[in-house]
Amino acid sequence: MSGRPEALFPLFAGLETLDGIGPKTAKLLPQLGIERPRDLALHLPYGLIDRRRRDTILGLELPATVTVAVTVGAHRPARSRAGAYRVHVEDAQADFQLVFFHARGDYLTRILPVGARRVVSGKLELFDGMAQMVHPDHILPEDEADEIPAVEPVYSLTAGVTQKMLFKAGRGLLAGLPDLPEWIDPALKAQEGWPDWASALRAAHEPRVQADLAPTAPARARLAYDELLAHQLTLALARAKMRRGKGRVTRGTGALQARVLAALPYRLTGAQTRAVDEIATDMAQPQRMSRLLQGDVGAGKTLVAFLALLIAVEAGGQGVMMAPTEILARQHLEGLRPLAEDAGVVLEILTGRDKGREREAKLAALARGDIQVLVGTHAVFQKDVEFHDLRLAIVDEQHRFGVSQRLELGRKGAATDMLVMTATPIPRSLALATHGDMDVSVLDEKPPGRKPIRTAVVSTERMDEVIAHMRGAITEGRQCYWVCPLVEESELVDLTGAEDRFQRLRAALGEGVVGLVHGQMPPAEKDAAMARFVSGQTKVLVATTVIEVGVNVPNATIMVIERAESFGLAQLHQLRGRVGRGTAQSTCLLLYQPPLTEGGRKRLEVLRETEDGFVIAETDLAMRGAGDLIGTAQSGLPRFRVADLERQAGLMAIAQRDARKLLAEDPTLETPRGRAARQLLWLMSQDEAIRLISVG
Repeated sequence: MSGRPEALFPLFAGLETLDGIGPKTAKLLPQLGIERPRDLALHLPYGLIDRRRRDTILGLELPATVTVAVTVGAHRPARSRAGAYRVHVEDAQADFQLVFFHARGDYLTRILPVGARRVVSGKLELFDGMAQMVHPDHILPEDEADEIPAVEPVYSLTAGVTQKMLFKAGRGLLAGLPDLPEWIDPALKAQEGWPDWASALRAAHEPRVQADLAPTAPARARLAYDELLAHQLTLALARAKMRRGKGRVTRGTGALQARVLAALPYRLTGAQTRAVDEIATDMAQPQRMSRLLQGDVGAGKTLVAFLALLIAVEAGGQGVMMAPTEILARQHLEGLRPLAEDAGVVLEILTGRDKGREREAKLAALARGDIQVLVGTHAVFQKDVEFHDLRLAIVDEQHRFGVSQRLELGRKGAATDMLVMTATPIPRSLALATHGDMDVSVLDEKPPGRKPIRTAVVSTERMDEVIAHMRGAITEGRQCYWVCPLVEESELVDLTGAEDRFQRLRAALGEGVVGLVHGQMPPAEKDAAMARFVSGQTKVLVATTVIEVGVNVPNATIMVIERAESFGLAQLHQLRGRVGRGTAQSTCLLLYQPPLTEGGRKRLEVLRETEDGFVIAETDLAMRGAGDLIGTAQSGLPRFRVADLERQAGLMAIAQRDARKLLAEDPTLETPRGRAARQLLWLMSQDEAIRLISVG
């Protein structure tokens, strides 16, 4: 795909090519995310000021923005340098004052000569019973008053950049927009009543009424759709590339799976059966599988993942399961070991900790095919790790695995099928934004026998009762987690918080009963502390971060989360899911520091009301916005300038369908609509996509 189309050059030129933007302002605009004219075009106003002319200010509710023709009366110069210079003016029925500070009298007598007619526009306020307009935005002779826009858009600004500058630069840019070919499906465009691209931009920058600012206004919806379509085209191209990579047909015999299922004390849920079928169907195709397995806490993802790995082994190949941290990799190993014994397959672990001879022996066994299922951290991708016949890679993703890593993983096993697991129920719109290149299987049922977790919201003022409750549980042989909040960004503050809590609980519950895990510990100490808790030596585990607690201890029945109001909903839901894994009744205590904010109260109530992760995620999205929900920095979540993932979730699904359909009909984007779509990708700076087409 050759370089950027010429029609787009002006949109990617320097900022100084814009009307009224000099070198100084050009240096300030990037703080608004405006680095090229294209960014200014997508920097849409968030409000509007009505500057339509009135005859009089009489009867107005102040403060208000007013545009009115006046006759200029007496000037009252300031008494001191810091004082106010006042000019008396009269409209058709009332009078008021124009007020200026640090003003030069000669300048004001020139633009406001006594007896002259002027149109003034600005904010009118009451001060000591007198209506006054401080520093009017516009003062013009009547014959030039048409220069004042009837409705003026309001933009977000940064120091040194004014509304007037953005308005002027934007108007110049909008006047010269290129006519681009239409990339939106004509039927969809007609059905939604969307304008053309250039008309949409002009309309979005010239709102007439409040409704024009809503995400649902046709011009805005169209521009949002452009962004979402470009993003989904990129994901669809990545998906097509993954699928063009020759897949292998992997068909299981079902023999090993049958052994595992026979040994289970319960039957699979409908959702688990469905997910295993979807995965098996994908693996049997000649294209590579790229599937997301999305499951709520405790929905039984591990079992589905293991059955998928067995399909690879039954077909004579190998499978690998990757976790983001050493602790989680070991946990997967513990979880899979009994299943592997039931199936009679060889299971091993490989992490950065394997050194020397031991590592060499494992690598040799892998290359021979003696190890059938490998669990590990990113260490399984090092150059010297070679598989005999890798058929399936499973990534437990904890949000650290973006599209680029998925493409990277695809390169390791020439034809490896890929399954990404996430334990975070993501609302559908976000799942499409981050995993739109994948097919999705959802586990939305809990296996039988799980008791619901009792959730209580308790003020920290009742700390003593909480500790007494724990003492009772420990006497009955139960175990408890105590999670301390991440107070500051600094690890040290958390550390003291956790250390203090550890000391206090140890004093209350006895020596040797309480363990501590925090981010500053050396890994070996952390593992030892975890191991003591898992084996039941310690009864209470005090921990700072969530990840450290990602352990499966069926005997743990109490989860205390201190300062719960400072955690996100999804995080609290994940933490709560660490208990309730055995047969006993479990409790989650959300400790809050009064007084609670409105948002904090609502979050804790949602948790008390429901254990459905998908409901919780949708609420979280509505309350916090998409970036916060996943933590934009590591989410791989695209940053959209116009599209609003909370309010325009429906458009994302349409964009995904449309992008896939367009590529299915025109894989190299050569048809007229395909060529238009290329322009869209250039316009939205989707360089990754452009590379994918050119190497396509």
